[in-house]
Formats: sequence, structure tokens, C-alpha cells
Amino acid sequence: MRQFSIVTRVGIALGLMVALTVGTLLASYWLSERADQDALAINKAGSLRMQSYRYAWHRLHLPDAAVTAELAQQLQATWRHPVFNRFSHGESELATQFQVTSRSWLALQERMTTEGVQAAQVEALLAPHIQQLDSLVGALQQEAESRIRAIRLIQVLSLFATITLAGIIAYWLRSRVRKPLQTLTQTARRIGQGDFTARVNHPMGDELGVLADTLNKMNNAVGYMYGNLEKRVDEQTQAIQRSNIKLQFLYDMARSIIERSPSYQDFSHIIEGLKEAAQIEDLELCLITPAGDKPYLQVQPVETDEDPCAGVDCAECVSAGAGVSVMEDKRVYRYPLERDHHYYGVLVARVELGQQLDEWQQQLLQSVTDQLAIALSLKQEEEQVRRLALIQERTVIARELHDSLAQALSYLKIQVTRLDKAIQKGDEDTIEDVSHELREGLNSAYRQLRELLTTFRLKVDGAGLINALQTTVKQFEDQSDLTFRLDYQLANAPLAPHEEIHLLQIIREACQNAIHHSQGAEVTIRLQQAIDKGITLSIEDDGVGIPEQAEKLNHYGLAIMQERSKHLGGELTIRRRSEGGTGVYFSFQPAYLAEHSTAEA
Repeated sequence: MRQFSIVTRVGIALGLMVALTVGTLLASYWLSERADQDALAINKAGSLRMQSYRYAWHRLHLPDAAVTAELAQQLQATWRHPVFNRFSHGESELATQFQVTSRSWLALQERMTTEGVQAAQVEALLAPHIQQLDSLVGALQQEAESRIRAIRLIQVLSLFATITLAGIIAYWLRSRVRKPLQTLTQTARRIGQGDFTARVNHPMGDELGVLADTLNKMNNAVGYMYGNLEKRVDEQTQAIQRSNIKLQFLYDMARSIIERSPSYQDFSHIIEGLKEAAQIEDLELCLITPAGDKPYLQVQPVETDEDPCAGVDCAECVSAGAGVSVMEDKRVYRYPLERDHHYYGVLVARVELGQQLDEWQQQLLQSVTDQLAIALSLKQEEEQVRRLALIQERTVIARELHDSLAQALSYLKIQVTRLDKAIQKGDEDTIEDVSHELREGLNSAYRQLRELLTTFRLKVDGAGLINALQTTVKQFEDQSDLTFRLDYQLANAPLAPHEEIHLLQIIREACQNAIHHSQGAEVTIRLQQAIDKGITLSIEDDGVGIPEQAEKLNHYGLAIMQERSKHLGGELTIRRRSEGGTGVYFSFQPAYLAEHSTAEA
């Protein structure tokens, strides 16, 4: 039979506590309400004694009819006060005593009015009445005290009843709720610790009984499943460990490939690590050139002494392609190293004939093969980039020599021809003019040679363009009397290395011109980013200004600046400033903006 639920029992207990509390409050309120007028009744009854004395004294010693009438009226009003209404018609002992005392005063008042009582007789006549009033006041006080004692008794009884009820509820909660909950908690902890044999015995049919029965059933099911779970966990743990070893190996391999191009030693470490990660003893890495048919590099684990190519054709092995084949008493797995239609070699794994590689082992071998193919491809591309960089550098040197020193030498050769003819003719004026031109030409060629050497040695290191500009400005200030001001505002513009070199060389050439020809005191260099994010450069001096035939004075310097501006795809302008001096202005769009515009298009 199902018993009351815990919630119902708790509700009943709370209902009893509330009912007891409400009953105590109602009884106390009822008694306090009845005792509310007791103090006033005692006060009014006590005042009747003084009013009786005053009335009698005024009537006999100060026979003033108006005052006497007023005192009589006040006395009569006190006897008829609402607080005494409950004594006027009641049948209790206190009501009888009040009525007797009231009639006694009426009789005494009538006697003093009609019989002409003397002053000496007043005290004797009032004494019995005053004694009755004292008895009435005492009775009222006793009644008030009895009500207060009743309230105290109710409160004491309520206190004991509350304590008793609380004890009963606490005992019930302890035996029917707390202990079963403790048992359930302990059982749950044992289950959490892996003890699936724990059971809960709770015979009651309440919620805790249902929970205990459910917990027992769940424990049986979990205990049944746990037996198979441990085996599955062991299998998954081994798989996770293998995956961890595989991922760690792939990570280390990828990091080593990224840090540097792989060498023979790196390939040896990779194959040795692959042997441990894949748990394969017989591994071999064969690398071939694009035009070769035999391996130029054969890498095996460190402890392998047998040459797998002994007695067989290695060319057939490396050119057989991907797949699985049987060779003598071995099962051979081949993984070609291919990328972008380029073949770099093959990774070979051999196992006993009765065995085969698991799926995770084949995935690992394939991942290693792909990474090795990427590494070899990147190495080949890096070598190609180096070749192209060397060719480009030589092209730049040739162009610089052709545009500067070669032209200067051609000019000197022409002057030498003129000198020969002038000597044959004995033309002194021409000889002197040619001599002057040769001297100027040699000086210019020498200067151009120094500029070329400076250009070829010029570099922008890890500190960036700003550091190279600051170094250049300091060198110019040490070599001349000019003051150089640098305003650099390209901190947020990522320039390519060739862009930085060209900008630096343009600035150097313009500053050299200012030093040699401006005759000024200050040069200002500004590099900033325009609103359209293009790069603008200005080099301004406060000298005499550029002449009309500037090309004849410094043909090579201006040509070098124009040539470099064309390489950056920008526009170079050199003009006389209205406020005096010369201004060199250059603007171009950096490569990263051009690439971004092309991508959006």
C-alpha cells in the first residue's frame, strides 16, 4: 500500500505548526482585547473616591448650588462611563458588586440632599461607601490580573505544544528523510567511486523509496555495462596513444621541414621516427632526380643492416607506382612522393607475408609521404627562386653599369677621339676644352662608380626603412654643412624590400644633388601615405633652385632617379620651388595595394 508522500507529510507538519501558532495568537488577542479596558476601569473606579469627597465637601462647606450641581453631574457621568457598561446588566460577582456600590452612592447622595447632614457626620457617612469603592477597585485589579495570567498560561502551553510538535517533526524528518537521504548519498558516492555492488534498502513507498529502487536498477544496468566498458576504454586509450604519437611525429616533422630544407640527416631522423610511430620495422625512403631512374639517396632505419635493393632492380621498385605487391616472403606497400606532376621518389614499407598494415598505419605513411613531397617541392622552388634572384641581381648590376659608368666611358672615348684630332691639327683651344671635358668626365665617372658601389652595398636590414633613412641622413650631415630633417609617416604601410631599396636610393641621389648644387642650408625629407593610401615622397631644399638645363649638370643622377621611379611604376617630378630652392616629388602605388585591387577585380 502506497503511503503519504514526503511532500504531503511536510505539508501536514507545516499546517499543524501554522494552526498552533494561529490559535495561540487568536486566543491571546481575544484575552488582550477583553483586558484592554481594565486599566481604564480601574482608573475611573479609583477617581470615584476623590469625586465623592469633593462633592460632599463642597456641598457642606461651600454651599454653591452651581458648583455642587456641576460636581454632581461629573460624578454621575463617571458612574455612567462606557467602561462600566459591562457591569450594569451582568450577573457576575464583579457586576453585582458594582451595582451595589452604585446604589449605595445614590442613597448617600439622596440622604445628604434631603436630611441636612452636618459636616461632622460626613466622614462617618462616606467611610462605608469609600470602603465599597476600594473593594470594587481591588476586584477590577484582580480581574485584570487573572486575564494576564490566562494569557501567560496560553503562551506557556503554546510554547510546550510547539516544542513537542517540533520534536515530533524533527524525529520524523530524521528517521524518514535524513537517514534515507544519507544512505542514498553514500550509495551514490560509492557508485561514483566505481563500486557498482552498492544497494539501497528503503522499505517505504514514498519518493525516497522510488528513488532508491531506481538507483538500484540503474546500478545493476551500469554494473552490467561497466564490464564491457573497461575493455572498450582500453582499446580507445591505445588508439588515442597511437594518434598522439602519430600527431606528435607529424608535428615535429612539419616543424623541422618549415625551419630548414631537409638534408640526409633529417631524412634519417624522419624514417627512424616513422618506424617508432607506425610500428613498422622495415622501411625505406628512395629519392630520385626528375631525369633519373635510380635512387640517388636511400634512407633506412638506423638498426637496419640489410640492403633491400640487393639482388633486385631498384629502378623497378621506384618506378612501380603506388600499390601493394608481394616480393619473395614480404608484402610491399609503396607510397610515391608526388606533387604538381613531379615525382621525387617512393616510401616503401615491408611486412611479413601473413601480415598487413592497419588503416591508421597506411594513413600515417600517406601523410608522411605527402609532407616529404611538399618539402622536396619547396626545396626545389627555393633553389629556383635563388637562381632567379641571382639572375635578377646580375641584371640590375648590368643595367646600373650601362646607365651610368658605361655611358660615362663612352663619352670619355668620344672626347679622346676629339683630343687625337686636335693634337694632329695642333688646335690648342680644342685640346684645352677636351682636357677640361675629360677631367669633368673622369670626376663624374668616379663619382658614379662610388655611387654604384654604395648602391650595391646598400641594404635595408631587419630594423626597416626608417633605420636605413636615419643612418643615411646622419652620413649626409657628417659629410656636408646642410641640416637634414626627416618626416617619416609610413609606419602602417607594408612596403616590399625592392620598394624600400628604390625609395632609399632616390632619396640618396636627391640629397647628393642638394649637397653638390643647392648651396642651401636645410633639406627636408617627407615620406607619407596619401588619402588613397598611395606613397608620396618629397625632398625639398632652400637653395638657389634647379637651373633650366639641369640635365647637363647632373645627367646621371637625374637619370638614375627617373629609372628607379619607373621600376616602382610611379611619377617623378623635379621643379624649382616658388619660395626658393628645389623640390623632388615622387608618388607611387605600393605592391600590396595593387595586388588587393587585382583580387577585388
